[in-house]
Amino acid sequence: MSHVRVYRPGVRMGNWREDEALEEEALRDFLQRKDRGELTVQKTGVLRQTLLHPVNLSVSPDGLLRFGDTVMLLNTRGKTHDPCDPCALSIIADLSNITSRPETNSKPHLQGPCQVGGASSIQPCVMNAFIITSVDETADGEILRYEQNFALRTTAGFGGELYLASDHRTFQKCAKKSRLQEVSLVEQLDFLCWWRLVYFDPQDRLEHEGFPVRVNSKLLLSHCKTNQCLAALPDHTLRTTFGKMSEITAHTFLDSHKAEQERNHWMFVTADPGEQEPSALRRHLESSVTDHNQSETHTHTG
Repeated sequence: MSHVRVYRPGVRMGNWREDEALEEEALRDFLQRKDRGELTVQKTGVLRQTLLHPVNLSVSPDGLLRFGDTVMLLNTRGKTHDPCDPCALSIIADLSNITSRPETNSKPHLQGPCQVGGASSIQPCVMNAFIITSVDETADGEILRYEQNFALRTTAGFGGELYLASDHRTFQKCAKKSRLQEVSLVEQLDFLCWWRLVYFDPQDRLEHEGFPVRVNSKLLLSHCKTNQCLAALPDHTLRTTFGKMSEITAHTFLDSHKAEQERNHWMFVTADPGEQEPSALRRHLESSVTDHNQSETHTHTG
């Protein structure tokens, strides 16, 4: 018990000079780190502020998706959940994912691998904005078509230009909650980052092959290597710096009619000219509220 301080700090006993010098040095180091913004609480605040920085989505005058467009990927979650509560594919990052190079004076940015999740926030920002990228030297501005290979990457700058990737699940590499096929963001663009869009209705899928993809329309995002569709799992939630998020996996969920379930249904969201809020979000939420109210009215009258 000799190492336990039983007197108040003002009482000088033992190696009091050494203790006082150590306390002054610790305080000086704390203040210096605070001035440089190196405290954990400061870094966390910068991370939140930077990832939530607004991003302008691309405008599609003719309603078609194109390579180079900045979009949001929205999942409507399904009938078992609040129809007014969709989720957007978003970056999950912490302080370990931030890197910078002091020797080159480069600004901090995200480094892979990073997790992804389904966030309830649908305001376009660095965290949930993705760019449609070519994998076969297709020029930006060209129309994206069903069954055409492409990649999704995060924005430049702090976003780090990371690519959405997936691979077959193993015992060591799988989703944390559901144990299904993991989806993450990586730095290197390879075949694991290739995706293709599939028409959501199996009966009309063959007729739509090779057709241009319209924005704000329901579709499937299929992984080229594993042939599994991107899915949002609201029943499996992840606790992050930005709150709870739905787990995102690559797994095709089929119903009794061998059709993909709504958790596999996604929508590429763009913006309309002169509007700050993506028009698809507003139309989707308004239609969801109308359908929800009509179903409740029908239930009460019945």
